[in-house]
Amino acid sequence: RPHAPMLNSSSDTLVFQQIDLDYYLGPSVAGMPGQSQANVPIIRMFGVTDSGNSVCCHVHGFAPYFYVPAPNGFKPDYLGEFKRELNSVVLKDMRSNKDNISITVLAVDITRKESMYGYHGQRSLDFLRITMAMPRLIAPAKRLLEQGFKFGHYPIQNYQAYEANIDFEIRFMVDSDVVGCCWIELPKGKYRVREEKSHRDTDSQHPGKVSLCQYEVDVGWTDLISHPAEGDWQRIAPLRVLSFDIECAGRKGIFPEPDKDPVIQIASMVQRQGETEPFIRTVFTLQPCASIVGSQIFCFTQEKQLLQSWAEFLRTVDPDIITGYNIQNFDFPYLLTRAAALKVTYFPYLGRMRGKQSVLRESSFQSKQMGRRENKTINMEGRVQFDLLQVLLRDYKLRSYTLNAVSFHFLQEQKEDVQHSIITDLQNGNEQTRRRLAVYCLKDAYLPLRLLQKLMCVINYMEMARVTGVPLTYLLSRGQQIKVVSQLLRQAMKQDLVMPVVKTEGGEDYTGATVIEPEKGYYSLPIATLDFSSLYPSIMMAHNLCYTTLLQKGSAEKLGLSSEDFIKTPTGDQFVKSSVRKGLLPEILENLLAARKRAKAELKSETDPFKKQVLDGRQLALKISANSVYGFTGAQVGKLPCLEISQSVTGFGRQMIERTKQLVESKYTISNGCEADAKVIYGDTDSVMVKLGVATVKEAMDIGREAAAWVSSHFTPPIKLEFEKVYYPYLLINKKRYAGLYFSSSADTHDKMDCKGIETVRRDNCPLVANLINTCLQKILIDRDPQGAVGHAKEVISDLLCNRIDISQLVITKELTRTAQEYAGKQAHVELAERMRKRDAGSAPNLGDRVPYVIIKAAKGAAAYMKSEDPIYVLENNIPIDTQYYLEQQLSKPLLRIFEPILGESKAENVLLKGDHTRCKTVLTSKVGGLMAFAQKRSTCIGCKAVLKTDAAVCDFCKKKESELYQKEIFHLNTLEERFSRLWTQCQRCQGSLHEDVLCTSRDCPIFYMRKKVQKDLDDQSKLVSRFGW
Repeated sequence: RPHAPMLNSSSDTLVFQQIDLDYYLGPSVAGMPGQSQANVPIIRMFGVTDSGNSVCCHVHGFAPYFYVPAPNGFKPDYLGEFKRELNSVVLKDMRSNKDNISITVLAVDITRKESMYGYHGQRSLDFLRITMAMPRLIAPAKRLLEQGFKFGHYPIQNYQAYEANIDFEIRFMVDSDVVGCCWIELPKGKYRVREEKSHRDTDSQHPGKVSLCQYEVDVGWTDLISHPAEGDWQRIAPLRVLSFDIECAGRKGIFPEPDKDPVIQIASMVQRQGETEPFIRTVFTLQPCASIVGSQIFCFTQEKQLLQSWAEFLRTVDPDIITGYNIQNFDFPYLLTRAAALKVTYFPYLGRMRGKQSVLRESSFQSKQMGRRENKTINMEGRVQFDLLQVLLRDYKLRSYTLNAVSFHFLQEQKEDVQHSIITDLQNGNEQTRRRLAVYCLKDAYLPLRLLQKLMCVINYMEMARVTGVPLTYLLSRGQQIKVVSQLLRQAMKQDLVMPVVKTEGGEDYTGATVIEPEKGYYSLPIATLDFSSLYPSIMMAHNLCYTTLLQKGSAEKLGLSSEDFIKTPTGDQFVKSSVRKGLLPEILENLLAARKRAKAELKSETDPFKKQVLDGRQLALKISANSVYGFTGAQVGKLPCLEISQSVTGFGRQMIERTKQLVESKYTISNGCEADAKVIYGDTDSVMVKLGVATVKEAMDIGREAAAWVSSHFTPPIKLEFEKVYYPYLLINKKRYAGLYFSSSADTHDKMDCKGIETVRRDNCPLVANLINTCLQKILIDRDPQGAVGHAKEVISDLLCNRIDISQLVITKELTRTAQEYAGKQAHVELAERMRKRDAGSAPNLGDRVPYVIIKAAKGAAAYMKSEDPIYVLENNIPIDTQYYLEQQLSKPLLRIFEPILGESKAENVLLKGDHTRCKTVLTSKVGGLMAFAQKRSTCIGCKAVLKTDAAVCDFCKKKESELYQKEIFHLNTLEERFSRLWTQCQRCQGSLHEDVLCTSRDCPIFYMRKKVQKDLDDQSKLVSRFGW
């Protein structure tokens, strides 16, 4: 870290960007606010200053609290009694008082607040604000008050709790107006710097430094200033990002286990956020290793020292963000378990707090968006663990999540894939082989950094934290709801509203969005697409839908509202208009969308690329947040679900799509002077596709813009229909399945080919399907040649049946998620994994791997799962492939889907799947299984295939043509050799060195299969040539 100048708290202000925030219980510090007895909750912020120095800031005096409505006729004189009584009940309820607390309730005050749920005529009530000594005491206090509580002369009463289910960190951030990753300023004279102290000098009232940060300070919670992320405060401090990868040496054929197998290499790269290249590249290796240009290599003879030094390296570098690929579930757990097995005592202290161990915990995280995920978590105070795999699983749907596939997808470059059994051999070789391994390991540490930069993960997540006001770590470990709660509380505080704690019960589902039935077909005229910009948020704003504006049944009369004062939604719920009361949710949404407009405007005028990225990340975060507000009201297991709001929103949405259809079809008709009657051919949640009947894209664009503006004028602002794009031509297959050429920026050239829900992107098909469908769509849409597409499809089918297709095109991959016993039915990839385990346990796939397989010919009526086989094994043993299966099970359905709208239902099948091109078939004879076990192989003449008695090359009849035949075979051998050397060079280029063996066994890579096939053909051919004996 850069040197930290001395800090004088009376004359210097301290400004830093906070990146992590948590709390702990500790003794109170003299001169700081808050109670002094027992342990108190202290908020701890970690951050970085502009000059790159690390800061740890202890914030004192903030205590957790919640609200209950005051009972009728409650007077301020009763507060003391209420407090005493509640305190004794809570103390009795505690099973073990290990912190020996004597006071649990710190204070009870009366405040005027109003419940957020429902409109009740703007009248605020008396609420009791109950402040507790510790965050974990809130739950028992809430439970005891809900079950019934009596004090003084009041009978037993049940109190409903408000805001009792809010995390302590969020509570603090809302109350002190701190958002995630914002800049904090500590004014001079208001904070105290902690000094280094030895154990003898420390007393609990005046503690010394307890963290590894350069600056450590104490401050009262009311004294810190938080800057909203506007203008100059949008900048990002020079954070340090460390990316690392470990290599382990497994035993033969067993995946490495931390209690037995050593860690042999750890590669680390450190980069400052905002720079393009890492400034530290190091490899820690076991046994000596040859040097690598631009990297430091530290060699150790003992694994214990290696782990010890790496932990020290981590503490010295002191990164703010730690990244890597699958570090959360593999690298960190492995290192911690291994260090424990070797008794490396100082290893597990990886956080920023001295003497605080990092411990492994299993956690299971569940959400609508992600499903159930089993994860391991490690506590590392003050460092954000940013596991790239977890980020990608959250934000992207990909065919395969190996680092190789991901970097190919985003960076268009691959790395070599070294199998874990080869790693051991490399380690046991010499300095050069270990260098080779180190290069591979460094690349694994470098790619996550490149990906973080390319996908702007850190920036986007920081902006999301700033927009929604939650700590950065929450975004990776929690769902969507916490973000909305945080924004809701911030808005509610300004209006003295409190949020009730709702008991969740699984409610009934409401009808979702509407879809206008698609009129399937191939449209060779331009199709204009009109869509509502942020539909759900704009509905909520236009009709003032919110918790605070919801009228319960019959409450309109009670409150004496006239019918002008409220609206009735399509689902029959009632909400007051904004003239009576402006809702919270519309206000939050207005702020978000206004901020997004600002960010987009700044983005246009900004020139600095780094600031551009920040602003782009910001507008994306704002858009996502606006859309998740609606989801929050509809989540049935949520903090505050409200079916009335969510069903009204979808109700309005349905109504608007129908209305748009009516309006467009009534205005744009021949009788109104248009060229043709407009027809809405398809409508989705928030968009309609209109056939306007004009011939050119330009006309369609003009009418589209005009129509959008005209229809918008019929709706309450801010609801706005926008003209977005023209598809020309357009292929509508079914609901949510369509393809077309996308025109939006100019009328002359298309921006891209847009496919929705078509097999080009499905992960469980073989590449042949995706490639064929893609080419067909290109021929149909770009070349406008449907017949050519049919011809191409026939050609491919014919190639498939005649065995001319490369095997890499036929590989299907599926993930092995459970063991064979746990699957209900038998599955192809599971059965194959079992068979491979019997052949060779080492190279067999493990749980969580994607298993590649092809379907092979078998006896009639054999089940599909019996026909799966490992592609390499198929190549080596010349096993025939079940082409019929590929045609019927994989190709036919997607192909028919595309061609049916063009050729008509029955015709498509007859043209594509029956006919001359399906007659010719070529079948290989397998070397293994079946009758071949009993057959005796005799050699045949190379010229005329006659059976020979001897092992000569040709029969007597062909003797005179022998030289001619020899030349032919030699020529064939040469072409194979040339192909092989080309493929070999291609593999060497990919691994980055032209004079070392190729080790790569990446089964995602088509070159790998080609190389294997050519290698086999070469062996066969050279055997054949050797029969000439020349």
